[in-house]
Amino acid sequence: MKIEAVDFYYLSMPEIHDVGDGSQDALLVRIQAGEYTGWGECEAAPLVSIASYVCPMSHSACKPVRDSVLGQRIDTPDDIRRIGDLVRANCLDLLQADHTLSGIDIALWDLLGRRYGEPVYRLLGDRVATPKLPYASQLFGDTPDETREKGQLVRRLGYRAAKFGWGPYGRNTPADDAAHVFAAREGLGDDGVLLIDAGTIWIDDVALAAARLDALRACRVTWLEEPFGSGAPGSFRPLAGMAAPVRMAAGEGCHTFHMAQQLLDYADLGYIQIDAGRIGGISIARQVAEAASARGVTYVNHTFTSHLALSASLQPYAASAPQAICEYPVEPRQLALDITKEHILPDADGLIHLPDAPGLGMTPNIAALQQYLVDVEIRVGGRVLYQTPPLTA
Repeated sequence: MKIEAVDFYYLSMPEIHDVGDGSQDALLVRIQAGEYTGWGECEAAPLVSIASYVCPMSHSACKPVRDSVLGQRIDTPDDIRRIGDLVRANCLDLLQADHTLSGIDIALWDLLGRRYGEPVYRLLGDRVATPKLPYASQLFGDTPDETREKGQLVRRLGYRAAKFGWGPYGRNTPADDAAHVFAAREGLGDDGVLLIDAGTIWIDDVALAAARLDALRACRVTWLEEPFGSGAPGSFRPLAGMAAPVRMAAGEGCHTFHMAQQLLDYADLGYIQIDAGRIGGISIARQVAEAASARGVTYVNHTFTSHLALSASLQPYAASAPQAICEYPVEPRQLALDITKEHILPDADGLIHLPDAPGLGMTPNIAALQQYLVDVEIRVGGRVLYQTPPLTA
């Protein structure tokens, strides 16, 4: 079987707000090979990702992603990994390529799963998918009172774990941040798993992050996520040494295996969080999950967008210990909910389960997505390199 078509669809809410919410737009990928179709999603800026697929070649290590994908054979999981290696070699200096490849890789796993009638996790070698404990992933409120109300709401909805991030956290004084953390704990309750996400706010400044540790310990926070960027493992390690029993979590910003490996080796993480829509797809996310297990670091998915992305992000560690924690977006924009007909919902015990259907087990909601479709044309030297294709099943 050969890859005959790779189509990209830029989807967007009518208005984009300047907040830390990646569910406001999306880049959907459709791949066709023979009679089979697979769907994926890139967690990246849609327009530049499309451009990296079609851009003119600059030199031998800066070719368009398209040149390494179209026409390739796709019969086994090894073919997916081979195509990924080819993209990385031919697009070495095309920095957006890994994000673009992520959606392609996810779509290829979905396609093969549909061809063989198996969920992706079985193609990866896992016999079963264990239930996961979802943490309600949301932004801090603008005020501590709003943060407390958000905690109360997700607890009423049945979530036993919640993460609060971004918003005002880290932008004011340590006392201001402490008020939010105490409000989050009060809203979630004494027995809830509380997680805090600083959204890389302190860049690499250990002293600024350390000033927040007393409140985190007092509120029994499980992890402090991304106090620094993924490229600053040298700052994570000293902070981790000060923070116990609070652990460090990071990794969503990694867009290659080696970036994640640097964090595993040098950041003293308790948790590594990988987004399959950024790191190069399910293939590389699986590599990180295996490397994390070998180092005694807990692997966790990252996703803040659609249930297609959620399914993809869970596949690499499907066979984790039962009730392993997983990120679960609870404040997505309507676009993110409309991407698929199916949704992965908590059961009566508050746990979520991967679909047992072929591929990712998700069906794009083509009719609902028409309203979000952004018409794009990329023209270079009078030649049209890309034009939004019809969005069909």
